[in-house]
Amino acid sequence: MSDQEPSQSGKPDLHYEQILASEVAREMLREQRRSRRWGIFFKLLLAAYLLFFLIAYLANHWQIEASGLGVGSKHTAVVDIDGVLANNAQASADNIIDGLRAAFKDKNTAGVLLRINSPGGSPVVAGYVNDEIYRLRKKYPHKPVYAVIQDICASGCYYIASAADKIYADKASVVGSIGVIMSGFGFTDAINKLGIQRRVLHAGKHKDFMDPFKPLNNEEVTRVNTMLDNVFQQFKDVVKKGRGKRLKMADSDKIFSGLIWTGEEAQKLGMIDGLGSDRYVARKVIGASHMVNYTHRESYLDRFARRIGSTLANRLYSDMKMNLVQ
Repeated sequence: MSDQEPSQSGKPDLHYEQILASEVAREMLREQRRSRRWGIFFKLLLAAYLLFFLIAYLANHWQIEASGLGVGSKHTAVVDIDGVLANNAQASADNIIDGLRAAFKDKNTAGVLLRINSPGGSPVVAGYVNDEIYRLRKKYPHKPVYAVIQDICASGCYYIASAADKIYADKASVVGSIGVIMSGFGFTDAINKLGIQRRVLHAGKHKDFMDPFKPLNNEEVTRVNTMLDNVFQQFKDVVKKGRGKRLKMADSDKIFSGLIWTGEEAQKLGMIDGLGSDRYVARKVIGASHMVNYTHRESYLDRFARRIGSTLANRLYSDMKMNLVQ
C-alpha cells in the first residue's frame, strides 16, 4: 500500500494526508520528549557520580582530620598491623610503610607504636617492612619504636616486630610460630582408583613440581627443602639481629621450632620485653598518653575506583570473549 490512500475518484484523500501528517508530528514530539527525558536522566546520573566522588573525598579528608594527624602536641604515633600480611590486603607493605613514614616524619611524634594483631603471611611483605623500620630508626634516632601485640603475633608478623626497640604483649597473647612452610595435597592414588588421566603439558623439566596429581620426586623435594631452609635461616638471622642477647639462646630449639607461646612464656624466652597494652606503653614507656593513628587505610574513593575498574575490566573481558566465540 502506498503512503497515500486514494479516494474512490482516484485522487488523493486530503483528509487522510492531514491525519498522516498529524500522526508524524505527534511521533516527532514524543521522540523529542523521550530524548529530553533521557538527557535529563544522564545529566542527573553524571551529577550523582560527581557528588559521590566529592563526598568520598570529603569523607576521606574528615577521616584524616578525625584521626588527629597534624596535631600540635607531643603524641604517640600508632600504626596498626592488622590481618594477614599480603600485597592486596590492609596489612600490605605499602600501607604499613606509608603509615610508618608519616608517623616518623611528624615533628610532634614522641615515639612510634606498632599495634599488632596478625597471624603472619608473606615473608616478602615482612621483609620490606622490617627493612623500612631499620631505615627509619636510623634516620630518626631519637624516635623509639615499640611493638605491642594484641591477640596474636605469629610467623611473618614476629619478623616485623623483631625490628622494634622493644616488644610488649598481653599475658594471654599468642607469640611465635617462627618457621617456614609450604603445603599442598596429593591425589595420585585417588585418580588411579577412579581411572582419571592427568594431562599436563609443560616446558621445563620441573615446571609441574607442585602438581598434586603426580608422585613426589626426591630431587624436587630436596630443592624445595633447600629453599625453605634458606628462607628459615633469613628469618632466624632477622630475629637474632633484632632481639640480640635478650633471646634465651639456651632455648633456641624451642624458639625456632615453629611453636607458639603465650605472652608470659614468650617473656621468659626473651621473645618480648614486658607485659602491657598499647595505652600502657604510650603512657608509661613513651611518655605521651595522647595517641594518634597514622595507619594508612584505603579511602572510599580508592575502593570505589578499584571496584569500578574491576567491573569495567570484567565487562571488557566478557565482551572480548563473546566476540571470539562469535
